[in-house]
Amino acid sequence: MDETNPYRKVHPVSWEQLQADCRALALRLVDRGPWRGIYAVTRGGLTPAAILARELDIRLIDTICVTSYDWQRQGEASAIKRPEGDGEGWLVVDDLVDTGSTARLVRSLYPRAFFATVYAKPAGRPLVDDCVAEVSQDTWILFPWDSTPQFVQPIAKRGE
Repeated sequence: MDETNPYRKVHPVSWEQLQADCRALALRLVDRGPWRGIYAVTRGGLTPAAILARELDIRLIDTICVTSYDWQRQGEASAIKRPEGDGEGWLVVDDLVDTGSTARLVRSLYPRAFFATVYAKPAGRPLVDDCVAEVSQDTWILFPWDSTPQFVQPIAKRGE
């Protein structure tokens, strides 16, 4: 496996699938409330947070601005902007927990928050309280905001 790109598989997620997975997560979270609000981990957690806010009838949303990725290269997570407090009564939402770098930072900032992601990989899964789906560590999840539909050659015709 290439050290600079550890992803051997790609799993595209459509807008419809993302919404369905977020609704499934909302069903798991609805009885855990009431929530004071949602902390969306930017940027990936913004869309799931919006869907969860609708489904859980939460009006108060703030952001934890974290940087850790540059396309498929992951670096050290750092907080650019964050709300005050320890997270008591808050739902932290992100699209994915991968290696756990962002999750460790968020956990250190908000140890009393409930942390939910839509998707999780094995290295980061122990750091979140709930997720909807787990994928292998070597899978790159291609979110709909990072892609555009286009023609793809059939597998049998690749290399012709």
